[in-house]
Amino acid sequence: MKVAVISDIHANRHAFEATLDAVAASEASELWCLGDLVGYGAEPDACVELAREHAAVCLAGNHDLAVAGEIPLDEFSLGASVAAQWTREVMTSENLTFLQGLKPQGQEASVGLYHASPRDPVWEYVLSTLLAELCLDAQDDRICLIGHSHVALSFVRHEGALATGEPRRDGVQLDVAEGEWLLNPGSVGQPRDGDPRASWLLLDLDGMVASFHRADYDVAGAAAAIRAARLPDSLAERLEYGQ
Repeated sequence: MKVAVISDIHANRHAFEATLDAVAASEASELWCLGDLVGYGAEPDACVELAREHAAVCLAGNHDLAVAGEIPLDEFSLGASVAAQWTREVMTSENLTFLQGLKPQGQEASVGLYHASPRDPVWEYVLSTLLAELCLDAQDDRICLIGHSHVALSFVRHEGALATGEPRRDGVQLDVAEGEWLLNPGSVGQPRDGDPRASWLLLDLDGMVASFHRADYDVAGAAAAIRAARLPDSLAERLEYGQ
């Protein structure tokens, strides 16, 4: 089975639709989402509805939990808090109920799924080999999928060796048949690795290959939607730079 893995859509319909088109053109038979359907962006209902239609698995991210009332807004930056409060006010009750039913972790086909990390499914940013080592010690599954950092990357630890890892660019393929792995597909709706294109991962569970992909989308349209909603302008501006 080949699975498309996405994370951190952040109410960016333009990016989500472009990613879904790319996934549909691939050999993926399922779509797994690691959370943060909402927050930052201007089209939360559209993104939740697309996830409900297309995702076989969907986790809750910290922004989803905030909008659902599970996390206090004062734990977020000002811009994120403003966007979360606005999202609460504009979303339909049906889509809010869907968010309230999501969890930040799960397991599918012997693969661990976490919004953030195996140690802290909600908040931990795994961006260093030190943190990766701690997470590899904590995880129950040989391969785990993580999101939250908005950076496409991988970490691996082979028997008798320390963990290694690095950011991953479009087109990189990894043999994941051996070793312990943490794989992050990057962000669909707000990449932070300097590449503004939507990021996603194709995981071949039969061939044990992970490949990283990017999808072009209408960045200007997504930014215009944020400004039209009168959300902080910084949330629109950062999309162009992939930051």
